[in-house]
Amino acid sequence: MSDLNAARNAGVRTIVYSEEELVTEAGAGVNGPIRKATATAAIANPWANRATGSELSAEVEAIAPILARELTDRLLGSLGGAAEIQAFGKAAVIGSSGELEHGAAFIHTPYFGNLVREFLEGSSIICFADERAEAGTSITVPLWHKTEAATRDYYQTMTARIADAPRPDEILVVAGASTGTRPLPRLGDRKTDRPVNSHQLAGVAS
Repeated sequence: MSDLNAARNAGVRTIVYSEEELVTEAGAGVNGPIRKATATAAIANPWANRATGSELSAEVEAIAPILARELTDRLLGSLGGAAEIQAFGKAAVIGSSGELEHGAAFIHTPYFGNLVREFLEGSSIICFADERAEAGTSITVPLWHKTEAATRDYYQTMTARIADAPRPDEILVVAGASTGTRPLPRLGDRKTDRPVNSHQLAGVAS
């Protein structure tokens, strides 16, 4: 369960929840409504001002599980629980004084990824995005199906942003989820696509 004292002690300054509810697409109704959301934490970079190449694992083990719980609790509570969530993703934005590896340390380890997958009842690898940027920068969080990553209908995105974060010595950590597919999907599925290669297409287009 959510523990804001633990989050505060871990260095979390603010958590922003954002949700989009899609009702129509190009004038047509969608199968839904489809709800997409992100939960984003701005957290003090625990490795700020350390020498490049410093060990990261102790802070990862202590902090990443707290972030996984806080962010997924918000997604679960607002989107109707794990049974309603069909797609997920994650992201990090590192403040200008941090290393890209600092964001990766939070989102690309079992202490975050495995727990997000468990709490949202998924089994797929979680798609991701990460970058270093100034406060207020938006990041596009990719999402795909939580158990069938090859299901193309669920390839979609959600934008996350905090106006005053990340500060130079902060990191944004994002978990995203969706209750459905892209609106009006009709491109087939990677598992049932016919084989296509450049030799087959030779002469078709130039």
